[in-house]
Amino acid sequence: MLTKRIIPCLDVKDGRVVKGIQFVQLQDAGDPVQMARFYDEQGADELVFLDISASVEGRKTMLEVVQAVAAELAIPFTVGGGINSLEDMKGILRTGADKVSLNTAAVKSPNLITEGANFFGSQCIVVAIDAKYDSELGSWRVYTHGGRIPTDLDVIKWARKAVELGAGEILLTSMDSDGEKSGFNIELTRAVSKAVSIPVIASGGAGCAEHFLDVFTKGKADAALAASIFHYKETSVAEVKTFLKEKEVLVR
Repeated sequence: MLTKRIIPCLDVKDGRVVKGIQFVQLQDAGDPVQMARFYDEQGADELVFLDISASVEGRKTMLEVVQAVAAELAIPFTVGGGINSLEDMKGILRTGADKVSLNTAAVKSPNLITEGANFFGSQCIVVAIDAKYDSELGSWRVYTHGGRIPTDLDVIKWARKAVELGAGEILLTSMDSDGEKSGFNIELTRAVSKAVSIPVIASGGAGCAEHFLDVFTKGKADAALAASIFHYKETSVAEVKTFLKEKEVLVR
């Protein structure tokens, strides 16, 4: 069995880390370079950096900020936001990132997943899915542009398609749970984890160490991502790992 990963996330807007609830009500949470250094020292397994307004504003990811963050890290580093071409991927990976995360661009141009996987290897390509339950659909709907625009895509079907196209990992965010601290969306995470053959990173809703236990055991996630509870020091990566070890969950 693969060990479970604990991954802090830096949602970055205008060069600062921000955090909100259900993708709105954003508040400043700190400097991304300082926070990256802190998480690296604290024992995080990986770090995710999402330039959350790049796609909405129609611009590229801020490479200078990415490069400064990468310089602080000895752990795997994933970057997303405003990546629309193979050249964009090359630019991100040259700055020191280990993986790129595709969300809006993957929905608009699915072949971009295949291009990236063929050039860099599937292990470098993370497909991020922002999911929100839709009673009309009777399932979860895929959203793009930082959770602002609904698509016609069903999350489960899109996740399977992403695997077929060459994705090496799914970063799955429950928009309904994001920032609520009431727990990861277990039903959504389990459904996607069962549907695909690649690792699934659960995101949205972490409020305490028990929530990580639930998403690993009940949700079948391979990794779990959190932001505000780590940013505001409500708990730490080390404390979550200690708790999971006590519950006999394999962590790094």
